[in-house]
Amino acid sequence: MEYVYAALILNETDEEINEDNVTAVLEAANVDVEESRVKALVAALEDVDIEEAIDTAAAAPAAGGASGGAAGGAAGGDEGGDDDEEEETDEAEAADEGGDEGGDDEEEEASGEGLGDLFG
Repeated sequence: MEYVYAALILNETDEEINEDNVTAVLEAANVDVEESRVKALVAALEDVDIEEAIDTAAAAPAAGGASGGAAGGAAGGDEGGDDDEEEETDEAEAADEGGDEGGDDEEEEASGEGLGDLFG
């Protein structure tokens, strides 16, 4: 989680999200830095508009309703680590870019089914 926070801090301060900057933020926070995780994060965020991802994530609970999304998020915890969060962001962006490819996906999202796949 702290790796994602480091990227968010860099984004908020208008600094480039690269390996050196992410590592510097993590070291300043006394985190034992794993170079492979830093590389994976930087690579995953390479083509991501973080502001758009934040706006999309902030709008998702209102669009999905309160029936299953909040409970699923609370029950999911932080079992999968930072990689799951990166995948969630990538999947959300892919869904936004994909357009209307089928009614089944929209029905699943509207009912809250299929959210378990996001949380392992």
